Amino acid sequence: MKLKIRPLQQKKNEKHVYWSASYSMGIKLIDEQHKGFIAFVNDLFNHSTGHEDEEKAYFKSVIKMAIAYAKYHFTTEEKYMLATKFQGYAEHKKAHEEFIRTILQAVKDFESGKRLVLEKYAYFLKNWILTHVAGMDVSYSQYFKKIAAISSDGRFFIAARPQA
Repeated sequence: MKLKIRPLQQKKNEKHVYWSASYSMGIKLIDEQHKGFIAFVNDLFNHSTGHEDEEKAYFKSVIKMAIAYAKYHFTTEEKYMLATKFQGYAEHKKAHEEFIRTILQAVKDFESGKRLVLEKYAYFLKNWILTHVAGMDVSYSQYFKKIAAISSDGRFFIAARPQA
């Protein structure tokens, strides 16, 4: 699933968040999904024009797709965790659910007329994503590297199950 960014009048395409090898989980699909989140955050920053009507229109045009993308990504990670019996699954799933609840609340607030400050929202997403990837995701990545194999084209498969 690709996150479709809809261009409106925006600032020049600047990068505010850069992909770093330190964010890599070593699994091609997950890394590509994380890169998609970074591209979305950069696009949010680039649409932070200070013009309330433009920002509202942009937010309205992309937020539901962004939520669907987050759910799809979280499902991908959680399937790998379940398949490998990752012990941090419950905590990780809880963090995913809390993030979705937070995003859905922001949408509800927006739809009820609460002012949206796109740049503030972009900073929230940037901080959450980078903290989550660098903190929580790295724990499953390290576990996967111990018990799974990744083919040369980046596909993930379970090579062996850990002994109980």
